[in-house]
Amino acid sequence: MNDKPFDRHAAQVVLIVDDVPENLAVLHDALDESGYTVLVANNGAAALERVRQVVPDVILLDAVMPGMDGFEVCRRLRADIATRAIPVVFMTGLTETEHVVAAFDAGGTDYVTKPVRQSEVLARIASHLQTARLMNQARSALDAFGNAVLAVTPHDGRIVWQTPLARQWMQRYFGADDDGIKGTPPQLAAWLATAAAQPLAVIRGAARLIFTATDVRSPEQWMIALREESDTARVQALMALFRLTQRESEVLHWVIQGKTNRDIGDILGMSPRTVNKHLEHVFEKLGVETRTAAATLATNRIRAA
Repeated sequence: MNDKPFDRHAAQVVLIVDDVPENLAVLHDALDESGYTVLVANNGAAALERVRQVVPDVILLDAVMPGMDGFEVCRRLRADIATRAIPVVFMTGLTETEHVVAAFDAGGTDYVTKPVRQSEVLARIASHLQTARLMNQARSALDAFGNAVLAVTPHDGRIVWQTPLARQWMQRYFGADDDGIKGTPPQLAAWLATAAAQPLAVIRGAARLIFTATDVRSPEQWMIALREESDTARVQALMALFRLTQRESEVLHWVIQGKTNRDIGDILGMSPRTVNKHLEHVFEKLGVETRTAAATLATNRIRAA
């Protein structure tokens, strides 16, 4: 069995990895007839070499092979920024729960049991390719508009991809390397384990990096939006939104942080009485009568801006 001459643009590429020639032949023919460009490898090392030559759109991976098994192959794929987002469908005769869990722990996207049913494999491949295509389109759009977004796999919190701005902020706050392969920071991983129900704020000096889960419905990838806040940026935003003076904006900023007039006076170098005078002007300009109302209104306007 020989692969056809490779044309990257002719069709979506499926790599089949299996040490049994009969399995390769059956799957190769079924996928080829369905219009896919098919690559094959009969062991783990050959699979990794294949992927270095051509990055496939999806991988069908035998779990149990001599030498490097499928679990290790998948772990290595997930450790490389160039291959970590490829859907990996495990093929295994091991149906015990611990083996299924091992497949997902290694970074697998899905699994089918042997003997594989061609119709099931084709349906799962089509589904995962559609999901990957939509993710790639969303990623391209986010990159183009300079958004800070990252995607993680919900079962292990692994960062699958991140936009350039998100990568820049992750490096600044957590010291990740250029490819973000250092791993998911413990603080972020712990937050993801709570299903990311509330935003996460990571503080670095006077600045804060806010993580907000925008879509946690997918079992494959969660989308996390990032935004950076700082005391200076918030004061400037309050000035622009409500036509406040800088001092009024600074007072309102610290009111939002829950500080008392005495605390604010200590921070800004003024008396509590002067703080109260500025706060009266703030109430008038915002059209509110209490600190809580001012803080709530200002916070909502900043988020909507």
